[in-house]
Amino acid sequence: MIAIRRARAADAPGIAAVHVATWRNAYATLLPETFLAGLSAERLTLHYERSIRMGHGVFVAVRSGERSAPLVVGFSTVRRCHGAKLGDGEVETLYVADDWQNMGLGGQLLRVAAKYLASLGCRSVFIWVLHGNPAIFFYERLGGRRLANGTTYVAGSAVPQVAYAWDPIETLLDVDA
Repeated sequence: MIAIRRARAADAPGIAAVHVATWRNAYATLLPETFLAGLSAERLTLHYERSIRMGHGVFVAVRSGERSAPLVVGFSTVRRCHGAKLGDGEVETLYVADDWQNMGLGGQLLRVAAKYLASLGCRSVFIWVLHGNPAIFFYERLGGRRLANGTTYVAGSAVPQVAYAWDPIETLLDVDA
């Protein structure tokens, strides 16, 4: 059984493990190998634990069962943007572990994130996606409109990215995944 819920501090190690694994797989051809090899689940655990304790918008997809311990299989983080030109709210991260993709969890996490942002008064939402990310089609299928191109820097390397937006936010809340 999979539950989508607000993250708890105890989820931080699982979130970090998903973060490291998905980055190493999805970005193997997009980011420097040494950077990906140096990703630290321990450092990311501290980062996510702090974010959760501070009350930031962090959501998880958790598998649970009678015979197994709960397992984080996906997560998203969001924030309200003040004065942003692309939208009122940003989905900062959205990752689902490889073995759990194509089951609708990404769409569920994205809608939960949008619902949370809407509760904060956000009327639109956007997400930056690395150009070449194999999941770009996912955002388009959920009605994301390509809004802008940009560049981010990872380990000193310029990496092109694309922003997808849902404006109004209801276009994401109402979509079937």
